Amino acid sequence: MVVTLQIPNMLNKTACCKFVIAGLYRRSISHTKNTDCARRQYWPVCRSVTSSMAAFSTSATTQVPAISSPPQSLLKPLDFPRKLLMGPGPSNCPPRVLAAGALPMLGHLHPEFTKIMDEVKEGIQYAFQTKNGWTFAISGSGHAAMEAAVVNLLETGDAALVCQNGVWGQRLAEMVERNGSIAHRLVRPMGEVFSLEEIEKSLKEHKPSLVFVTYGESSGGTRQPLEGLGDLCHRYNALLLVDSVAILGGYPLFMDDWNVDVLYAGAQKVLSAPPAVSPISFSTRARDKIASRKTKIRSYYFDANELANYWGCDEGPRRYHHTGLVTSVYQLREGLARLVEEGLEKSWKDHKVCSELLYEGIEKLGLELHVKDQSIRNPCVTPIKVPQGVNWKDVSDYAMKNYRVEISGGLGELAGKIWRIGVMGYNCTPDNIRLVLRALGEGLESVRK
Repeated sequence: MVVTLQIPNMLNKTACCKFVIAGLYRRSISHTKNTDCARRQYWPVCRSVTSSMAAFSTSATTQVPAISSPPQSLLKPLDFPRKLLMGPGPSNCPPRVLAAGALPMLGHLHPEFTKIMDEVKEGIQYAFQTKNGWTFAISGSGHAAMEAAVVNLLETGDAALVCQNGVWGQRLAEMVERNGSIAHRLVRPMGEVFSLEEIEKSLKEHKPSLVFVTYGESSGGTRQPLEGLGDLCHRYNALLLVDSVAILGGYPLFMDDWNVDVLYAGAQKVLSAPPAVSPISFSTRARDKIASRKTKIRSYYFDANELANYWGCDEGPRRYHHTGLVTSVYQLREGLARLVEEGLEKSWKDHKVCSELLYEGIEKLGLELHVKDQSIRNPCVTPIKVPQGVNWKDVSDYAMKNYRVEISGGLGELAGKIWRIGVMGYNCTPDNIRLVLRALGEGLESVRK
């Protein structure tokens, strides 16, 4: 259908100046007000038409396209199911975190909001166990923090040693190469970790300026030991970058004592907040590396200098960098507050107890854990081998249909070969472990009949 817009006869080519006819609204205002235009008398009419954005030509009528029909799905109430998220993340949010998301909006530079940002910064410093001044949260999921680390620390031609034992090493290596830098991959199978000796060998061979490891691998289920790794990297003039997205708050982590240069995490795992803003921290060494760059950081949005200023991490007044995710920052604040109130030691202990309860239950079901060595297991994400002849999705579908419990499958080379059960934050309770074990056991029985 076409709608015909009727234009008054006085607005034909003999009634309006050429600027208005061309649709140049701003120029027409200046021209009509400040010149002796012969058609000046029609200025009020021209202004009313152009300000309403009505496009017209020299003819008396103009055809305007019809507006499409509104989507019927958005005329209905929001429909969503309630589920227990026992996969590798996100985890369920506690009521206080959900409630924070419904609080009134503040301006992203209002003093009341910047005070909340300061509280978030203090909470991240506590969770990371660091005193780094450059500690803040990036607007985006864990991928945003990962990419921010890459674009700030590496320039074109710089080399990075990427310790790859799962999907996140693969992902970071991809980001390094897209940045125009060089990714040297040190690869181990998913479910294994790296020794200091093999990392040192690669440091000698490749002489990278950056070394990356994943502290808690959610795809392979491992926990990479960090003690001594920062010192080793520094001996070879390399910075240490660590991904703690799937383990922060669930196992001891000491950024300063372990000499980690850049550490990032996610809000949606143990912190039990929505996946919207991601904690990150830069050591003095990392800041010096950024300050000595020969080229501009490729991303304005992820420029740590700008972000640090916006988060009040330097001595200058806060400048507008981007519109912060206001209500998501509220929610991260509440997730961090919950961790602070509980205490890191209790959180670590709770995750240890629940993960061991899960291991015991898995073995009683006659199933095999993917990571055999318990000393290197990530307590927050447990991969379980799918028995031969069993379709992993049938079991997961049973758990979802009958219990509304999420049990996830594998990623990458382990897709279809494992289930992954998450033990994280608000969901880390013995009752939830027993429920997911029951759903898993019944699901296995149902597909074996």
